[in-house]
Amino acid sequence: MTTDTVVRMAAARCLSYPDERLYEELPLLLRALGGSPAGLTDFLDHVERTPLLELAAHYTDTFDTRNRRCLYLTWWTDGDTRRRGLSLVRIKRTYREHGLEFDSDELPDFLPAALEFAALRQEPGTALLQEHRAGLELLRLALADSGTPYTGVLEAVCGTLPGPSPRTKEEAKALARSGPPCELVGLEPLGPGVELPWPTVPRAERTPV
Repeated sequence: MTTDTVVRMAAARCLSYPDERLYEELPLLLRALGGSPAGLTDFLDHVERTPLLELAAHYTDTFDTRNRRCLYLTWWTDGDTRRRGLSLVRIKRTYREHGLEFDSDELPDFLPAALEFAALRQEPGTALLQEHRAGLELLRLALADSGTPYTGVLEAVCGTLPGPSPRTKEEAKALARSGPPCELVGLEPLGPGVELPWPTVPRAERTPV
């Protein structure tokens, strides 16, 4: 396993809805990471100090489309449009083409699922994450603005991708405008003046039990 593989698997676990299993796996995750990257290990230290119900409530408050902090990759490119359905099918097909059948109650573009794929199938998985790089970087910047410990997890994820991360939202939006993936060329545009299609219907939130 490469360093990037370990980081992606650990980040996938951290970005899933927190449960008792996360706390049980903390020693294993910390040993696997070996103290690097610092942002990810700092987050795991934060988990260790935080009660489960408090962490679960923070997770729900943090990953909210109304605050432009969303863990679904195609939300950043397609919003709540019909085009998103095609993108979801394409991601699921990508998993299948590389020997992995997606079987989950989540959507296939859920970031933890994409990270697990990118860990198990590094080359096509990196290409998938890189295709959605602008959304990942905008999420990272939005988390940093909110001051959440989850920022370190996204910093670690972006650190597994080639090239430097954008330093500002303007740079990240410029990355989004640099061109759609080839599979999307020719589709009807969203309209003049639209930089990113923020949806109007928020994702249903889960509440801790």
